[in-house]
Amino acid sequence: MIARLPPHETKNEPCELFLARLEKEGFQGEIARDHAVRTVLATDNSIYQRLPQAAVFPRNVQDVELLARLAALASFSSVVLTPRGGGTGTNGQSLTSGVVVDLSRHMHGILEINVEERWVRVQSGVVKDQLNAALKPHGLFFAPELSTSNRATIGGMINTDASGQGSCTYGKTRDHVLALSTILIGGERLDSAVLERDCWQAQAHRDDKVGAIYRCASQIAHDYAELIEHTFPKLNRCLTGYDLAHLREPNDRFNLNSVLCGSEGSLGFIVEATLNVLPIPKYSILVNVRYAGFMDALRDAKALMQLEPLSIETVDSKVLGLAMNDIVWHGVAEYFPQDPDVPTLGINLVEFSGDDEEVVQLRVHEFVRHLQQDTSVVRLGHTLAIGAEALKRVYAMRKRAVGLLGNVKGSARPQPFVEDTAVPPENLADFIAQFRALLDSHGLEYGMFGHVDAGVLHVRPILDMKDPAQAALIQTISDAVAELTQKHGGLLWGEHGKGLRSQYVPDYFGELYPALQELKSAFDPYNQLNPGKIATPHTLPDARLTRVDEVTLRGELDRTIDERVWLHYDAAVHCNGNGACYNFDPDDAMCPSWKGTRNRIHSPKGRASLIREWLRLQGQQGVDVLVSQGARPLAATVISFARRAANTVAHKMGQKDFSHEVYEAMAGCLACKSCAGQCPVKVNVPDFRSRFLELYHSRYLRPLKDYLIGSLEYTIPYLARVPRLYNGIIGSGMVGAFLRRVAGMVDSPLLSLLNFDDVCRRWKVRVASPVLLEGLDEAQRKRSVILVLDAFTRYFETPLLADWIELISRLGFEVYIAPFAANGKPLQVQGFLKAFEQAAHFNARSLRELHQYQIPLVGLDPAMTLVYRQEYVKTLGEDQAPAVLLPQEWLVEVLVQSAVSADEGTYYFLPHCTEKTNEPGSVGLWQTIYARVGLRLQVQASGCCGMSGTYGHETQNAETSEVIYRQSWGPLVARLNGAGRLLADGYSCRSQVKRKDGQLVLHPLQALLRFLRDTATPSSGC
Repeated sequence: MIARLPPHETKNEPCELFLARLEKEGFQGEIARDHAVRTVLATDNSIYQRLPQAAVFPRNVQDVELLARLAALASFSSVVLTPRGGGTGTNGQSLTSGVVVDLSRHMHGILEINVEERWVRVQSGVVKDQLNAALKPHGLFFAPELSTSNRATIGGMINTDASGQGSCTYGKTRDHVLALSTILIGGERLDSAVLERDCWQAQAHRDDKVGAIYRCASQIAHDYAELIEHTFPKLNRCLTGYDLAHLREPNDRFNLNSVLCGSEGSLGFIVEATLNVLPIPKYSILVNVRYAGFMDALRDAKALMQLEPLSIETVDSKVLGLAMNDIVWHGVAEYFPQDPDVPTLGINLVEFSGDDEEVVQLRVHEFVRHLQQDTSVVRLGHTLAIGAEALKRVYAMRKRAVGLLGNVKGSARPQPFVEDTAVPPENLADFIAQFRALLDSHGLEYGMFGHVDAGVLHVRPILDMKDPAQAALIQTISDAVAELTQKHGGLLWGEHGKGLRSQYVPDYFGELYPALQELKSAFDPYNQLNPGKIATPHTLPDARLTRVDEVTLRGELDRTIDERVWLHYDAAVHCNGNGACYNFDPDDAMCPSWKGTRNRIHSPKGRASLIREWLRLQGQQGVDVLVSQGARPLAATVISFARRAANTVAHKMGQKDFSHEVYEAMAGCLACKSCAGQCPVKVNVPDFRSRFLELYHSRYLRPLKDYLIGSLEYTIPYLARVPRLYNGIIGSGMVGAFLRRVAGMVDSPLLSLLNFDDVCRRWKVRVASPVLLEGLDEAQRKRSVILVLDAFTRYFETPLLADWIELISRLGFEVYIAPFAANGKPLQVQGFLKAFEQAAHFNARSLRELHQYQIPLVGLDPAMTLVYRQEYVKTLGEDQAPAVLLPQEWLVEVLVQSAVSADEGTYYFLPHCTEKTNEPGSVGLWQTIYARVGLRLQVQASGCCGMSGTYGHETQNAETSEVIYRQSWGPLVARLNGAGRLLADGYSCRSQVKRKDGQLVLHPLQALLRFLRDTATPSSGC
């Protein structure tokens, strides 16, 4: 099972010498040569896969200057360097076979905010939403609005001259760049801004590289002026890549930033940017217009633009249908009512914004009146989303379009390669009609969404890239679409950069292309910066642009994976690289390990990439990863142990196996399942992680902690018989040292000392059994509930379980408890899949036997309870998995509206991350329940607590667990936990707060119980 690297992967000697020199000269950042990091950086959100030689992560500007200075040495002139930001490009802009220079890991500081003059200065790794979060308290924002705004870096936006929604009003990134700091090959720093004539001429007289660049650029602007005017299109999305049309500005001013914006890292390393920012509009209304046909939506948009809205965004039926099955639909369904007789096949999202509420409302009123009176297009109706929060929810659905299209069923998926065409808006409908006819002629389906106000529509043909015949259509369709855009006065690359589609540049620019080459030569004479894209330096006549069909496609590598394996690991292999998991927001649950480490191998996208590569290598070496790892005879077990022990020793002595790199990434996963709920493609890391761990440990010994964690549910009932003795032993210094040094555990929770039998006697709780339940009549069953216990709240947090029983009893219900049995979640998380399957079968059979009496089964901890509807369903099948409710799902059915209006202040709720991302509707049920008794409950935006089961207890994760906690939960606890008003329903979460801050956080049902006690609410009143 050793995943050896391909024999053809040889070391690049100049590159190795360059990296060694970099280390020797004092490079402060990280240098990564390992296959895992390179594999993760080999893909972006495109169809390509290009393995870099190495990756470097500069810590500061001095690091960038050092590597740029060394690269200029004659001995390193063949070293290729490619800057990378968020890595969300759709055209392979940051993919390279050279060295990746990742400017996002460390260089993400917001350096200065000038509120009075409305500008900011930032490092290139700052994420767009991160910047806007910092600007929001000042009433300001950075305008270009991207669908990838929660992970796209400012450096990446500048390098692609990004635009997006609202560009007809706000323009492109270039329109908001005041100044740039760029490190040139050679290490010189170019500080560029709009310059008056005297200033830019002074720059052109400098006797250095900066002077040479200004002389070249100004000469191009002068010599090619007429050709530039004729060639560059008069479009909102006028061009990405060497925008010569805006070098010369009115009054003979000169703006070198016009060519740096959109240069895709081919001219230098942009390290800092000064940007202008705008006041946030005070009032916003979004009109959501529905159509029976997508072409109706497109044609209507042309007329709607005459009413001058801020923006018009269009979504087709395929994206809309996928959104309906996504977590995002929970928040937007009210705005898109569905008529079963006339389905919605297209929508236009039309925004009006401003600072005067009356003016905005009047404009919307006039717009709605137009919709009612105009009959040129059949509309199905419209809704209004009013206010920033409502708009945010609707746009969240639109922003997920890229990812959602990757979640269609089957091997054929929408592919990005001709998906940012731009044509004059008045030509868009006809252009799209011919575009669709082209795709129809090849028998292809497709998905569409985009910015119709700017003449940009993102069209993604659906192809199975593992099929060589379908993959071959990439070149054919690209050629045809490039020609079609020119026919309609547009261009192939209107928004997302040229990247690996640069082969069409010479044809498009014609006589002007040599000017692009001259500019490239002035900046990068040896073609070391992201070569093969946009233009080649004229100083190297043999250099050429990379063709669409000569870079490895991901599908080429994927087709080497056995189809059975592909289907078995579909939770990983269908990751389309959209990067939603790179979400910067610390108060969002998506992938806490990525946020805690900023290492992309510790992200769902990274882990999915590693599993794909690992499966590919296993297949190359003839390893069947589908072989069952079930029970063996004793002799075989002994032999297996000896073999695994020998392999483990070999690993300790330096044996190379890619599996170890994959293991590092998997071991860092919290198994919180936020990815499974929030990823638009539903990449479920805990699912394939557990399978990998099972296979990995069939070759290498498991750490002792795995056995301690996996057996916890089985051993703890026996240990709980002597809780004081157990707690004393666990709390001793000797055992603590053993746990840390041998078992790999920082600590272990202590058993509760509350006698659960006393609780059961007090509230007349009985153990449920078929004999007992059989004797209940229908009325008694309706007033009964069966609690499904989990090991954590039963043995470590018994007082909570006691409160739960009391609350149910006060509501007038008889409480039964199901006989305790291992749920199996710890086994599943650690990859003991055969043992988990056995536990699931045993537990499910017992619970189904109880459920036949039509008495609700209710759990307590969300992470444990959701296992029944997730992992049990996958393992046993939907018909065999028991239906176990979350507490709020049961309470909302039995708790009636109270006549009492309480004035108890507000409670603040931090939901468990698995619950809020996989069952988002269940979180709001707590608010409904509290409202029924007259209490206010406010759900707080929060990330992960950093515990997630036993993750935070493990030595290897202790540091990252602390970082994760301090990113989101720590500040929230400090701010909100006064007077016991902070609530959390996850056992792990409450445990983590107690460990880190020594504070008690209540479960929502405990605060509810306290209120009912204080108000002496009779059971009949509930």
